[in-house]
Amino acid sequence: MTGFGAGQATVDAEELSVEVRSWNHKFCEVKVRLPRELASLEPGIVKTVKDRVARGSVEVFIKRHRLGESGGAPAVDIGLAREYFEALSTLARELRLAGEVRMQDIAAQPGVISVKEREVDLAKASKAMETSLGHALDRLTEMRELEGKAIEADLRARLGLIQDLAGQVKALGPRVLAEYQQRLSDRVAELARGVAIDPQRLAQEIAFFAERSDIAEEITRLFSHLDQFRKLSQTPEPSGRKMEFLVQEMNREVNTAGSKSQHPEISSRVVAMKAELERVREQVQNVE
Repeated sequence: MTGFGAGQATVDAEELSVEVRSWNHKFCEVKVRLPRELASLEPGIVKTVKDRVARGSVEVFIKRHRLGESGGAPAVDIGLAREYFEALSTLARELRLAGEVRMQDIAAQPGVISVKEREVDLAKASKAMETSLGHALDRLTEMRELEGKAIEADLRARLGLIQDLAGQVKALGPRVLAEYQQRLSDRVAELARGVAIDPQRLAQEIAFFAERSDIAEEITRLFSHLDQFRKLSQTPEPSGRKMEFLVQEMNREVNTAGSKSQHPEISSRVVAMKAELERVREQVQNVE
């Protein structure tokens, strides 16, 4: 499912803002983008997301701010400054230059003053992370639930249509057998031209056709899969993968029914059921 959520939290001077985005994916895949100094928090972030999201490609974007402070602080290398002072003083004496070595001269030398990143308080940053990520995941879940309700309504409508079509196919079974019996009797009578027909042999042919084209078992299993699918749609647990399996099984039953019966009215309904099942399969890809 697709979704977006954002959150922000502050603990003392540590302020973190989090954005979470999700897209459809067969499994749960989490990618985290965060400042280098917070890299040690990544495993906990991934675990928190996977505890809340069972399926989907999730990206987590994290920004860190230090309230009232710059990102870095100046640091002085006293040893290096002393060596520069001695080197410059020696140079002045040897060349008999006037004036003294000034502080500005030493500070201007490379490496004497550098800017280093301020150390992060991981305990406070982790606490801010937990709060902001929780808020972002709450918003993400709300958006995904709204999408889920729309998907559920669409799936229910399609399942209802498939059930109606399967019921029509089931009702056509006796009619197909009766039509075959009539066609076979008419054909045999035409070919026999007055010769006595063995009713037992005719009954055997009809029975063989009935057994070969009987799709009652497939339709019964299809109804069972439809009922299981509806029950899964009402459970709070993630059911997307189970639904995918049921769609595969429903396709199997519909294909078998289509191959067994070549009656045009049944074939047209089989084609319609396969089209609806394909749309169901596409929608199930969005279900957690």
